[in-house]
Amino acid sequence: MDALVINPAITIPAEAFTMTAVRASGPGGQNVNKVASKVELRFDLAGSAALPDAVKERLRAIAGKRVDQDGTLLLTSQKTRDQIRNLDDARLRLKVMILQALEVPKERRATRPSRGSKERRLTAKKVTGERKKSRSRPGSDD
Repeated sequence: MDALVINPAITIPAEAFTMTAVRASGPGGQNVNKVASKVELRFDLAGSAALPDAVKERLRAIAGKRVDQDGTLLLTSQKTRDQIRNLDDARLRLKVMILQALEVPKERRATRPSRGSKERRLTAKKVTGERKKSRSRPGSDD
């Protein structure tokens, strides 16, 4: 297995990955019982020196339940009936997740509504109230 190039600055070495081939579920006739085409790709997230700690934390949040207690990320792929293509699919999905984790989220700053927006909201509320009031029967005081 080759190293995974994320961008020009980040390359994850092949030693950080463990690939296991298992039998895929689902249709496939007699072939499904003979060929191990499903791929389980494990990435040692906790022990990887290729990623900064902040990126590791964001990746752990993105991956969710796919990260176990030891800090190993598990990705499986059984899209195709070919083991190599499933491995490529799992590696591509990992690359997409890492690229997503590389993006630093924009810090949210609390803002206050403007005076004009408050007035427009209150005017709209009055108009709606008047419209509903006009639907009622004349003389009924609710």
